[in-house]
Amino acid sequence: MKIKFAVILFFAFLSTRLSAQAPYDIATYVNTYKGLAISEMQRTGIPASIILAQGIHETQAGTSDLVKKSNNHFGIKCKDNWTGAVVYHDDDRSGECFRSYNTPQDSYVDHSDFLRNGPRYQFLFKIKPENYQGWAYGLKKAGYATNTKYPQILIRLIEDYNLQQYTEIAMGRLKPSEEVVLGKDAGNTAYGGVAQGQEEGTGGKTGQTAAVPLVNYPSGEFSINNTRVIYAKAGSSLLAIANQYELQLPRLLEFNDLKEEDVLVKDQLLFLQRKRKTGMNEYHIVQNGEFVYDISQSEGIRYESLLTLNLISAGEEPAVGERIYLQSTAPARPALRGEKAIQASAASQSTALQEEEGTREKNNLVMHIVQSKETLYSISQKYRVEVGKIQQWNNLESSNLSIGQALIIHKN
Repeated sequence: MKIKFAVILFFAFLSTRLSAQAPYDIATYVNTYKGLAISEMQRTGIPASIILAQGIHETQAGTSDLVKKSNNHFGIKCKDNWTGAVVYHDDDRSGECFRSYNTPQDSYVDHSDFLRNGPRYQFLFKIKPENYQGWAYGLKKAGYATNTKYPQILIRLIEDYNLQQYTEIAMGRLKPSEEVVLGKDAGNTAYGGVAQGQEEGTGGKTGQTAAVPLVNYPSGEFSINNTRVIYAKAGSSLLAIANQYELQLPRLLEFNDLKEEDVLVKDQLLFLQRKRKTGMNEYHIVQNGEFVYDISQSEGIRYESLLTLNLISAGEEPAVGERIYLQSTAPARPALRGEKAIQASAASQSTALQEEEGTREKNNLVMHIVQSKETLYSISQKYRVEVGKIQQWNNLESSNLSIGQALIIHKN
């Protein structure tokens, strides 16, 4: 009994340290690499918000073993065409081959080139750079990651940590001096259930908050949908919680649809017994920044039951404002978040291009993709702007250009 109590105390101490550390690690990562993300967006057109979110996720905010020994910030494996340095790391299989870089900048550049030159990723560059939802779902569609929740992970990071502002800076729509710099308390409100951003499909905007309300759950054990539950902080040890409530760790993970996790990555509800197949309420309206998993936890209903009742599959996320049925089968499948995001930009390409052209004309802003035999001078003549201005807008140190390179042009 004394040993068990000591284990709980140890993990309680560890969870306190991790809880304070996780948001700080992310803020540190963003403040360290935001300049690289901005310059890579200006070079290739990949949204800075997406670059940073991928980097945070793939490196565990710069703390993973892989990034420490290889400077590999995006989890890119060797593949047949890689001729550079390599390291071996356990991932989907033991001892897999990963690319290794001399510097983080090399990793960021290679990641951008990997997407820009990969045939399966070409459709992404038809999506507006400010449409981070479309890019997140597009990366999953193209096969960048096997995790079914990959788009949701990226979107949540972008909204929770206001990463969209770096896309705005790269596009010249926000001055660097207007950046909201992340501090060591970054992410605290997001972990409490408030995320930054606008309604889906419009792109996040600095300073706006999502509609997900902040809920003050009671301390200790309470009940949701007649099911025992607690509210645990980010960094809490799941093993310690399982021991405290006399549960086997696999059972606690099963009750909360979690997989082989040691600590919580965010504040969340944790159920101490299996959730119900139906909810107390008839339906739930999806809020901005909210996913199916969040709804299953807040309503105390099994994740797989929510999917079945609403005619959707794992990884599909209903759009903001959609009605999610909790007691009976939905009359029709809800509109999906990914569908709206991609359809608005890629599937409805003609309409999207017209809207984009109108927006660019309004803002006197053009994203020019360098074609074969084009030079800075020829591009400057096309848009009737000075060569020096193009270099200034895109942080170009020389007049050298690459085919496919994205340039921001402020039209006169």
